[in-house]
Amino acid sequence: MKKRFVIYGLAGWIAETIFTGLGSLFKGDLTMHTWTYIWMFPIYGLMILLEPVHDNIRNAPVVARGGVYTIIIFGIEYTTGWILREIIGKCPWDYSAWPYSIDGIITLSFIPVWFFGGLIFEKLHDYLIRRKILM
Repeated sequence: MKKRFVIYGLAGWIAETIFTGLGSLFKGDLTMHTWTYIWMFPIYGLMILLEPVHDNIRNAPVVARGGVYTIIIFGIEYTTGWILREIIGKCPWDYSAWPYSIDGIITLSFIPVWFFGGLIFEKLHDYLIRRKILM
């Protein structure tokens, strides 16, 4: 379980780096400036909580699976953002200027991101199972 937590944390960091870099490029920044936060490593590691969900909904239609992941990921993002705001005085990410923002901690604009991110998680989870990365 520890190995998978680390793998999910690193996978999240890599995905966020690519996502923010491409976002910079689409805004005209040819350097593709990217950013993330140290806090994101353990938050992405929490994808381990999706493993039993994936095991239970594996045979559900893709729209249902993606929807379930979206709701859970928003829940984790909101909860961890709120906890960080309480502990360190602010949430490291701020979506308050984004459309469909909830308390600046999440934005419903990310529904497609978390929908497809959850489906990509399934592939990574299955790969780790096949490779017998259990600890």
